[in-house]
Amino acid sequence: MTSLRQALMLGDRGVVSLVGAGGKTNLMFKLAHELSRTGESVLTTTTTKIYEPRPDQSPCVIVSDSVTELLNEAQRLVGSHLHITMAHQRLPDEGKLIGLSPDAVDAIWKRNLFRWIVVEADGAAGRPLKAPADHEPVIAACTNWLVGCAGLTGIGQPLNDQWVFRPERFARLTGIPPDSRIKANAVADVIAHPDGLFKSAPKSATRIAFLNQADTPQHHAAGQQIARLLTEKFCPGLKRIVIGQARMDSPVLEIHDLRSKSQW
Repeated sequence: MTSLRQALMLGDRGVVSLVGAGGKTNLMFKLAHELSRTGESVLTTTTTKIYEPRPDQSPCVIVSDSVTELLNEAQRLVGSHLHITMAHQRLPDEGKLIGLSPDAVDAIWKRNLFRWIVVEADGAAGRPLKAPADHEPVIAACTNWLVGCAGLTGIGQPLNDQWVFRPERFARLTGIPPDSRIKANAVADVIAHPDGLFKSAPKSATRIAFLNQADTPQHHAAGQQIARLLTEKFCPGLKRIVIGQARMDSPVLEIHDLRSKSQW
């Protein structure tokens, strides 16, 4: 069984940012659980909004609008809680947390309190697919690994707001008209496009695509088709494609490595 750590090509410590759609929150907490089980301290947070985690997702949540207060509280708790979630504010009416700014993530990383920081750096309102707006995603400069997520349940569905966050942007990047059926090649195009899934990626960050929701043979096959298409494209910076199912105990199903530029 391949671990998420192996699949995402993680090293000994660093900052992992998740962008895109289709299961980022589940993947964030799954990765945090895996890393913390090995005795490593992990911070989970967002630079947008997330639903406040359940105790089984994150047993310790710290909320403050002050980075200093967050760090002081984390310093007190990290000895007994290897996994901590931080946010700046609660939104009780929505049940959500407003996360940290990219500068706050950078400042917390520089304090060396956590071995890992895992950040949900994009929003998709629960849709399986998206294309980013001008102000998205919101990625901290300290990001070492950038994981672009796409939900395979969107394959075969109509290109509309029910299945795609910012469908007009998705249509513009792929050239397919609104309400037409989304095919694997359209998802591959959004992943590979300079203004697509990895838009605003830090130059030094390792880029990995995570094709999530491969929970049926049909979805798994769609993921394999996207992976084949991406291996035939030139995708600057993209190192690997992972097909998986973040909700499951064994989230990694397949790995496809891409050729480097020098191999083209």
